[in-house]
Amino acid sequence: MAVAVGIDVAKVFHWAALVHAETGRVLVSRKVDNDPPAIQALIDDIREVEVEYGTAMVAIDVLGGIAGLLQMMLGCAGLQLVHVSGLAVNRARRATRGGEHKSDPRDAKVIADQIRLRADELRPVELAGEADTELRLLVSRRRELVVDQTRRIARLRDLLASTHPGLERIIDATNKADLALLARYVTPTEIRRAGRRRLTEYMRRVGGLHATSIDFLVEQALAAAQRQRITLPGETVAAELVRELAGEALACRTKLVDLDKRIAEVLDAHPDAALIRSLPGMGATLTAEFLAAAGGIARFATGDHLACAAGLAPVLQQSGKVRYLRRAVSGDKTLKRIFYQSAFCALQHDPDQPGLLRPQTRRG
Repeated sequence: MAVAVGIDVAKVFHWAALVHAETGRVLVSRKVDNDPPAIQALIDDIREVEVEYGTAMVAIDVLGGIAGLLQMMLGCAGLQLVHVSGLAVNRARRATRGGEHKSDPRDAKVIADQIRLRADELRPVELAGEADTELRLLVSRRRELVVDQTRRIARLRDLLASTHPGLERIIDATNKADLALLARYVTPTEIRRAGRRRLTEYMRRVGGLHATSIDFLVEQALAAAQRQRITLPGETVAAELVRELAGEALACRTKLVDLDKRIAEVLDAHPDAALIRSLPGMGATLTAEFLAAAGGIARFATGDHLACAAGLAPVLQQSGKVRYLRRAVSGDKTLKRIFYQSAFCALQHDPDQPGLLRPQTRRG
């Protein structure tokens, strides 16, 4: 590697610095608009420098997202591409003169210097396949829906607890049957006025609900409504908001079901999915999240490398005569969460540990 190319990635334009690896002299430092013609012009500049000085290696500080077009064009051009994390760039810049001063040209030069110092240690960036890209997009969208659903359900329960606490105690807002009830009947007066027959008929018209779940929920709701005969201030408005949130939650459940079907279809065509799903606790969702975060199992040469990347491997601390292992505090947080969740899932379904089995919950 004779030329180090550092690119500071941004939304509107990037900044590229072409540095002679042996002397550290900056050959080119300029702005590169985030569009195909400008990126192609940068690739042409790199090719011209390679003719005079030798092979170039390119490093970027962002993967995917705003760097998606740049990453794809550099990879398709056959250039050797590596990743330098933003944290590494920040710390390396602070170790130089005027370290607190930050600018795009300065960061691009720091990225190029990282190649010069530790090119062999930097992770190569490979072009993502169609399946990996689809999984990454679908998993990201699913995560957004789950976060919104969690917030929505928390708000719903808070409103319900302030107006009809007896009903809030028996409701499980993660169940379709409970959400269907709240989409129509909320206040004690509404539930008492509807009665057992109309409540049951309405729940049956919703569809996809178990008869036992309907009967149990109706009985519980009627009992809670009978216990509360007082009308609270703002009850009508709170009930309207609860109905609105319950309707949104039902719609979100439908979106999640459809999204899970699409993720399952992509996993069926992914070459690594079957192997990963065979691991204890790794269902379809965690498998999709793992592939989206890791980009395939070929990225890691051994299991130890994967454990280090996820921050699960113990870290050696040695100074003089003192030597010990401690828990890692770094690593990919997404990968770490996936492995912890898979471990909990495996424990909950371990027949040798009956005390850890998941308790039976009412379906619906």
